[in-house]
Amino acid sequence: MLKDEIEMVFDYPSNIAQKLLNDEIDMGLVPVAALPKMTEYHIVSNCCIGCYGEVASVCLFSDVPLYEIKEILLDYQSRTSVALLKILLQQHWKITPELSNAQKGFEQNIGGTTAGLVIGDRAFQQLQKSKYHYDLGLAWKEMTGLPFVFAVWVSNKKLSDDFIAAFGIATEHGLNNLEQIAAANTTAGFDMLAYYTKFISYRLDENKQAALKKFLALLGVAAAHA
Repeated sequence: MLKDEIEMVFDYPSNIAQKLLNDEIDMGLVPVAALPKMTEYHIVSNCCIGCYGEVASVCLFSDVPLYEIKEILLDYQSRTSVALLKILLQQHWKITPELSNAQKGFEQNIGGTTAGLVIGDRAFQQLQKSKYHYDLGLAWKEMTGLPFVFAVWVSNKKLSDDFIAAFGIATEHGLNNLEQIAAANTTAGFDMLAYYTKFISYRLDENKQAALKKFLALLGVAAAHA
């Protein structure tokens, strides 16, 4: 069985990416901003973490309107969300607040003209606290007309066809049991079944492949102007 062939490692997205870059793991659900840093990578599944507009779990939070923000605290858990924010600041919103790398617990420092990029379950909690929030998935859709891809399953070496096929079956099983997964992952203040079924989109279809290609191209532009 597949579970007998693998050792599962749980961590937040940016750490998984670093482990893959360091060859500490063979495959991971990796933030797509890490792909250009890899000397070799293979997308091993047609499943991804993406959205067609509002994503709910990746937002810029503020006590003041967007154009009054002076500083943004950047979430330490996701490279892709930070890279996406930088692109949106430069090319969509066209504002230049100070950007500061943040550490655990930074959400308590969001206030006044200091905003924060918050992801994951902490974003659901921040929705209850901040007066303004700007959904990055929705902003990307407004700017490009495309969906967005936050993470893909990637290996740093060629894996066997048999393993990839077995992994595909396993991911399909998960997608067919989202109600049970949502019931086991309750988050106060947010409907997790709605999140898994209405906000997150899992198929790496042609539109998402086009979106990924565009994001990686813009990421190069953003890096050149950093």
